[in-house]
Amino acid sequence: QVQLMESGGGSVQAGGSLKLSCVRSVTGSTDNRCDMAWHRQAPGQEREVVSSISIDGTTRYSDSVKGRFTISQDNKKNTLYLQMNSLNKVDTVVYYCASGSLVVVAGNLECHYRDWGHGTQVTVSS
Repeated sequence: QVQLMESGGGSVQAGGSLKLSCVRSVTGSTDNRCDMAWHRQAPGQEREVVSSISIDGTTRYSDSVKGRFTISQDNKKNTLYLQMNSLNKVDTVVYYCASGSLVVVAGNLECHYRDWGHGTQVTVSS
């Protein structure tokens, strides 16, 4: 069983920075971890992926945050990070940490986000 605990959210002025952290803990002997990611969700909108990182460190970013946000991980500490710079009001949403697990779909191995943190609020004021 995977548990995720986010921290680091808060309030900041436009142009400022915040760093989110997500500690991943696993109980049991089986860990099918693959990618990890940060998602965010504004009220009334679907959850969207902000950034993801594979076990080998390959990163991906949504166009809306590319060049401003940096995802990283410390595998020894089982911690995922999201450094957010040049924040603006559109970044004011709840951010969720997600952990992917490998599953077999139609004979193929895929990475699905099955475990989520409770979210951390980021508020950017002008």
